[in-house]
Amino acid sequence: MIFVATTDDGGEIRYVDRKRWLWIISVITPSVPAVGALALWLTGNPVWALLPVLVYYVATPLIDMVVGSDPNNPPEAVVGALSEDQYYRVLLFLSVPVFWASFLIPAIVASTQALPFWAWLMLAVGAGAASGTGLTVAHELGHKPNRLDQWGAKIMCALSGYAHFCLEHNRGHHVQVATPEDRASGRLGESLYAFAAREIPGVVAEGWALERKRLEKKGVPFWHWRNDLLQGYAIALVVAMLLIAALGWIVLPFIVISHAVAWFHLSMANYVEHYGLKRERKPNGRYGPCEPRHSWNTNHIVSNLMLFHLQRHSDHHANPLRPYQALRNFDDLPHLPSGYPGSFVLAAIPPLWRRVMDPKVCAWAKGDVDRCNVRPGLENAYALKFQNWSA
Repeated sequence: MIFVATTDDGGEIRYVDRKRWLWIISVITPSVPAVGALALWLTGNPVWALLPVLVYYVATPLIDMVVGSDPNNPPEAVVGALSEDQYYRVLLFLSVPVFWASFLIPAIVASTQALPFWAWLMLAVGAGAASGTGLTVAHELGHKPNRLDQWGAKIMCALSGYAHFCLEHNRGHHVQVATPEDRASGRLGESLYAFAAREIPGVVAEGWALERKRLEKKGVPFWHWRNDLLQGYAIALVVAMLLIAALGWIVLPFIVISHAVAWFHLSMANYVEHYGLKRERKPNGRYGPCEPRHSWNTNHIVSNLMLFHLQRHSDHHANPLRPYQALRNFDDLPHLPSGYPGSFVLAAIPPLWRRVMDPKVCAWAKGDVDRCNVRPGLENAYALKFQNWSA
């Protein structure tokens, strides 16, 4: 499709989104856990349970490395027409049943087939990884104000029992991002595991507090059907009860583990997106506005096509309502060394992550540790490191 716009001087701009049909990859790749589970069921070979881990965390980082990045932006003159094209929004909704299939099918196979424990566990991990990625769709839809998109986001949050996500993300994370006060911003020197232990209970508590405050303003009690949190949890609970009724209690550990993996998967994304970055504090005590430079960006083509451009996170935080197909790259952004899948693998090995990323944070802060979001107690150690790196 060709997008046409007129410039201020009366000229014409014609833009072709060469990735238009490639965005279908974002709809197809969530099916990997379902495909692996079905292949296991049909062949009886438990090795198929490894398919999601191999595709998401081995093949994708390698393909990202080979294919490379795409730093190009659509011309600003056509962004309006590009944003209004409903094709891109339809893809988001088409992915919803695919994500749910990649939770339900592995759950059924894991609960009905005689499997070695490792294969059962890998089915749960694969389903959880897909469910965690499904929060990308909830993230995109949850920023839109219309009722259909809001319900789409709620259904996707319910997939992993993470009903508080949109509430905390929109009203908490986007307000406090890249500050020490933000539970969902990784701190310099903080490992992924320490971050997850701090972030997961913190965002749950904040989500509940924000919804309580919203309902109080409307004069509605917290325990009410209009509570968005309770609606999302109710969907997840009904699905769990139906699975237990159909498959027996044997499915309950699968549900718990896959949900836990999904929650941790989101933590990995939050961790790498803002690690060590901090907005400047003004003399009045308030932080400056969130700019694109306060998020780690990556333009790796393949993983961006798998994640509805989530990795162009810098423009998203600066312009939360801009749809994924119109997100831009900027020349002066801090960049991750790989797409999210590769960065997740790196973050899972804290010494390796720090070896790669800490010097990048130092360069971003121009050697000034006070400009960084540092784990409390490590300020002096990093001040010395920054002096050595800057020398």
